[in-house]
Amino acid sequence: MFLVREIYFSEVGFITNGLFWSFTTLAVASWRMHARGVSWKDIGIGTPKSYKTAFIGTIFILGFAVSSIVLFQTLKDQLGLEIASDHSNKKAASKFGDLQGNWILFFSIIPFIWLQSMLEEILDRGFLINWIERAFSNTLFATMLAVIAQAMIFGFRHSNDFSERSITVGLIGLAMGIGYVVFGRNLWPLIFAHCVLNTLSMLDRVS
Repeated sequence: MFLVREIYFSEVGFITNGLFWSFTTLAVASWRMHARGVSWKDIGIGTPKSYKTAFIGTIFILGFAVSSIVLFQTLKDQLGLEIASDHSNKKAASKFGDLQGNWILFFSIIPFIWLQSMLEEILDRGFLINWIERAFSNTLFATMLAVIAQAMIFGFRHSNDFSERSITVGLIGLAMGIGYVVFGRNLWPLIFAHCVLNTLSMLDRVS
């Protein structure tokens, strides 16, 4: 996940590079899972056992993610914590091009944003959580460690530093991880929630 990001093709856009990173990681993950006799369906790419539970899971994840970020921002302001400001936010806006008022660009790239959201959930939650759990013998401690570890990796991987962005993205990863474990280990609620959050983020840039 980290090493493949050192490869960057400057002649193509950020989204293309992002998909290249995710599909490369997906190929390696699929190889390791095949060696262990585990399928993607086994870790959550399948029909939910209960659509009601899946819907509740999606709402829970969205609510948990938003409320935890608001709580973090409130505590940061009240306690006067000084955390490195996020320089990647302006950088991220330029990575997608000039989105301000550009709805044609928005609608042309949003399907790729959704695809990337799906790949991130498959890898960061479906693969990582189960992989870390297996490394620690599938105990309750292993599950807690896996949920926390994948959230930290998810946050750091989006900014490669300790900043407001890495913390807020990490909190989203924590919400996704808890939702995955609590609501039947099906990835679809996480994928839908991730797509909603990324769509809102992109709408904020275009409006």
